[in-house]
Amino acid sequence: MNYPTFPSDCRSALCRHLSPELFEELKERKTRYGYTLEQLIRSGVENPDSSIGVYAGDEESYELFAPLLDPIIREYHHFDPEQERHRSDLNPEHLQVANPDPEDRYILSTRIRVGRNLHCFPLGPNLARRERLIAECMIADALRALPGDLAGHYYPLEGMDEATRRQLIEDHFLFKEGDRFLESAGLNRDWPEGRGIYHNDDKTFLVWVNEEDQLRIISMQPGGDIEAVFRRLARAVSELEKQLRFAYSEHLGYLTSCPTNLGTAMRASVHIRLPLLAEDRKRFEAICERHQLQIRGIHGEHSESEGGVYDISNRRRLGITEVEAVRRMAEGAAELIAAEKELEGE
Repeated sequence: MNYPTFPSDCRSALCRHLSPELFEELKERKTRYGYTLEQLIRSGVENPDSSIGVYAGDEESYELFAPLLDPIIREYHHFDPEQERHRSDLNPEHLQVANPDPEDRYILSTRIRVGRNLHCFPLGPNLARRERLIAECMIADALRALPGDLAGHYYPLEGMDEATRRQLIEDHFLFKEGDRFLESAGLNRDWPEGRGIYHNDDKTFLVWVNEEDQLRIISMQPGGDIEAVFRRLARAVSELEKQLRFAYSEHLGYLTSCPTNLGTAMRASVHIRLPLLAEDRKRFEAICERHQLQIRGIHGEHSESEGGVYDISNRRRLGITEVEAVRRMAEGAAELIAAEKELEGE
């Protein structure tokens, strides 16, 4: 492979950090699972409009390709992976946040998810078919053992009957084959084999198996009771850790295929209605920037708002604890609601 040619308008982290000299230094390196620089950067090369452009293939990728990945991590997370250590805190007793919308006027729903990958398995972009099937079996067994209100059913995507498929779509639970960025990273191979969805009977707890990461563990419910959603998530992760060992680094926290999810691997979000504040985009963005929040449309990244409803979530994941990430999101949501009320004349 030769040094890739990027278009002049490329602004991805890969474009900015991969020099010809660094490419020559790294191009012959290969992890014990056979992952190479070419695979690491393929998504960003094929999709120059990527914001990041790199996907790790295993735990060792973060060590072997550190000369490229560490500067990207520093830039995105404002965290030095060589000098600092990540701290984790999923203890609900440490959160103590009030519902920012007790009257249910602005927050439609709350969702908190974390990504997890199994220790001693490659990450998704480098996961062989047999390994993916073994991982699915291990994860499904652990999910079926969940107790109490976490108990539910696992639905493999392959061979799913039409009635189940329709119900999962109606519940907005069904994930689809990945986008072009994930396709280039190798995350769509053997689709839909080895993938599945689990949800509890109350439909407040959901796990995606072998989507971008091997587990996407999701707690959710209508309204703005953020603390209740966090408690359920923490309990579920604790139960799963009794049976599964997750990939974790003292410096980088929970390891994920995309460097943006390192650390807590957490995305804490609310769907929030802010039609008046949305008209003052500068003020809207200033509040979110102050609390380090990301603004998305209700259908995820790159989507538009509908009816003045936005998806607001924590942007930073590495170098802060899970409790800190959720608290910042809750405080930001409270300030956004206060601004909307002010514009309403309250």
